[in-house]
Amino acid sequence: MQRYFIAPEQFTEAAVTIADDDAHHLVRVMRAKEGDQVIVSDGISREALVRIRTLDKDLVMADIVESLPMNNEPKVEVWIAQSLPKGDKMEIVIQKGTEIGADRFIPFASERTVVQLDAKKEGKKIERWQKIAKEAAEQAHRNRVPAVEMPLSWKALLQVAVGADAAWICYEKENGLTLKQEIQSALASFRGKLTAADAELQSNRRAKLLLIVGPEGGFSEREVEAAEAAGCRSVSLGKRILRTETAAMVGLTCILYESGEMGGS
Repeated sequence: MQRYFIAPEQFTEAAVTIADDDAHHLVRVMRAKEGDQVIVSDGISREALVRIRTLDKDLVMADIVESLPMNNEPKVEVWIAQSLPKGDKMEIVIQKGTEIGADRFIPFASERTVVQLDAKKEGKKIERWQKIAKEAAEQAHRNRVPAVEMPLSWKALLQVAVGADAAWICYEKENGLTLKQEIQSALASFRGKLTAADAELQSNRRAKLLLIVGPEGGFSEREVEAAEAAGCRSVSLGKRILRTETAAMVGLTCILYESGEMGGS
């Protein structure tokens, strides 16, 4: 069933308003009619099955049929920090990462990053990336749209890492630690910190896990050392060398599998 994210103020107690691009998509692309049903979500706390009452090219009014549970989000928050890749690879990371279950995308510039965003075009680029995340979240029946943030410097990214429960930097020269080992250790540590007094938080407090993926040329040893000094752990994604956009998807999938989202432990 078609799904749309709308602003909280577009909800009332018994009805919703679907406007602008979403209304155009419903009317012109989906050829919706009065009486058709769709799902709408405010991406925060409300989701509902609604029945279309009236249609116009820029405005659709619908009545709430029933409220729906918001239980499609992973039990962990995965933040994908992606060094700006060439071409449209960032769009691929955002689209596929959203479908898989990423919670947040943090573009950044590292030592070997080739792409340099024009400050004048940066806003439009972020707007496009956020739209891609929204459309992918609707397609995947997510309960929320992942945030796509403004690009950060390497130094600023390492400050973000401090706020995560666990942070990993993917490094092709890492011969010891694997991501699987680190995920299991981090989740066990996180659960251990939630004492009996925190029982109420168990369903609300999700582990914040940061995965840092480098550019096409990889990270320098100096960057890896700086990341480790900031509390990140250097991990391997296996013996094969992955493209930067592939590494992001593999790492994200591993994290969600090991946290039990895809049949793992």
